[in-house]
Amino acid sequence: MADNQVPQGNHDPAGSTQMFRAFVDEPAQGGRQAPAPSSGPRVGVIVGVIAAVVVVAAVVWLALA
Repeated sequence: MADNQVPQGNHDPAGSTQMFRAFVDEPAQGGRQAPAPSSGPRVGVIVGVIAAVVVVAAVVWLALA
């Protein structure tokens, strides 16, 4: 039987885990790595948070008015 080759509880019938690992582990083309994203906050996140605060404040103002 072919089931003897896979450890118990580690069976991936579609093989997607193995394909994902092969994709992630392959080296970058051209021998170059993509630049690492900056660890600082992004402008889009800051703008989104400010917009959310403004919307919540407007809803509260309308509810209390």
